[in-house]
Amino acid sequence: MDPTIDYYNLNAENFIQSTQNVDMHLLQDKFLHLLNEGAAILDFGCGSGRDTRYFLDKGYQVTATDGSAELCRRASAFTGIEVKERLFGELDEIDTYDGIWACSSILHLPKNELLPVIKKMCDALKSTGVIYTSFKYSDFEGVRNGRYFTDFTEDSFKEFIAEIPELTIKQYWITGDVRPGRGDERWLNLILRK
Repeated sequence: MDPTIDYYNLNAENFIQSTQNVDMHLLQDKFLHLLNEGAAILDFGCGSGRDTRYFLDKGYQVTATDGSAELCRRASAFTGIEVKERLFGELDEIDTYDGIWACSSILHLPKNELLPVIKKMCDALKSTGVIYTSFKYSDFEGVRNGRYFTDFTEDSFKEFIAEIPELTIKQYWITGDVRPGRGDERWLNLILRK
């Protein structure tokens, strides 16, 4: 079993309490601004369901997935839609989504698994679709606090994503962590366009 998924299954309650009510509307709206009204969004690694619910409330068509059975159960109850239990590597849709929201999610994949998953995300996008994703800002890769993390800087990500020429980095910016007591943590935010 994957230790990161084990972590989320065992710590679902604490994770939800620390993330579900965090105000993310600036990031969410920046992403939605790139999509047409009612667009099809994949919330890829939806965690607590916070962002899925926000997008649904704004009138978007949302598909939500997560690898943790416990988070899927709780996010389904919170959002009112069925959250599908699925690992990132199991993404197999083609030309389906206008936008993919992967907020602090695919960062749990090692680099050798991450690249094929981003290729699958690209395939799952309609032409000119967009991806929002975020990574902790550093050069670390490995286990931290019971979970696997792959961190990036803007330069290391540019080099990494160069292997997927169909995707262009449209925008990147660095933010602090919005959770209480985590303001010193920095995040690399990225908008990628097909």
